[in-house]
Amino acid sequence: MSKNYKYNFIILIIILVILFFANVSLGSISIPFKTILHSFFAHAEDYTRQEYIIQNYRLPKAITAILVGSGLGISGLLMQTLFRNPLAGPFVLGITSGASLGVALLIMGSSVFGGFFATLLVSKWSLVIAASLGSFLVLLTVLIVSSKVRDTMAILIIGLMFGSITAAVVSVLSYFSSAEELQQYIFWGFGSLGDLQWKELKIFAIIYTIGILFSIASIKALNTLLLGENYAKSLGLNLKQSRLIIIIATSLLAGTITAFAGPIAFIGLAIPHITRQIFNTSNHRLLLPAVFLFGAIVMLICDSIAQLPNTDYTLPINAITSLIGAPVVVWLLVRKRKMVF
Repeated sequence: MSKNYKYNFIILIIILVILFFANVSLGSISIPFKTILHSFFAHAEDYTRQEYIIQNYRLPKAITAILVGSGLGISGLLMQTLFRNPLAGPFVLGITSGASLGVALLIMGSSVFGGFFATLLVSKWSLVIAASLGSFLVLLTVLIVSSKVRDTMAILIIGLMFGSITAAVVSVLSYFSSAEELQQYIFWGFGSLGDLQWKELKIFAIIYTIGILFSIASIKALNTLLLGENYAKSLGLNLKQSRLIIIIATSLLAGTITAFAGPIAFIGLAIPHITRQIFNTSNHRLLLPAVFLFGAIVMLICDSIAQLPNTDYTLPINAITSLIGAPVVVWLLVRKRKMVF
């Protein structure tokens, strides 16, 4: 690693730490940095009101933002490299569509199938389980298809078709649903980083870590795939096995994030492009940790803006990620005049 890259990583880590504490500090009430540090060492029974807010609301939300931003960024990088398509994102395999269908069936299914689905909607875990099951069923189908299809682009098209089918089913459910059910489903679709407590966050982090480990294991294959599938085969790459590992890594990251935080737009598609433009490299040994840091940084910035400091209002995180991120990507591409890939 050259000195320039080392300096870039050091700067990004410092920015991430600063933004992490800024995110914890900002909210409907601003909390001083000194209080944040004190809350790390105080006993739970001795918490002040502000320290209780930090430990039970602000810290889980900030950690969730880091996991969501980095996870979506990495899964987007994997998909763009696998399919050699700059428009590919973490959700091209239909994972998010499957999660959305699971949640739609749970929330709006009672209007079509009777009261059985309404009895299931008793806790926050119900939405997580429904989204996870929907993601898993789509993942299972994609894995079965990928084992029988030789052309990687065919998997991309199949994933998009799954997305269209699930969107059609959700539209039918929406047509027959009540206004209250539609509103609940729409609010879930806005995405949220502040709904997780420590118990949910631990499960989220475990599955996320497994996805990251699969991503790290595929670095060599990703660099080889940049040369083209035929050349990768001639170098001895087991294309089917590598493709399977990449798909599993993406599905674990994107599926888990959607299940716990809802569908978050823009991050997975744009962060890999921003990282390539700034680092000017296609080596995934550098790109993977860089995307991790950029994704976490951008998500913390978006969340800090979304919570509208010193007010009681919180904007939809999806709206902020798109409003801030899309112009940045356009500006970078116009300035560079070419896309690094």
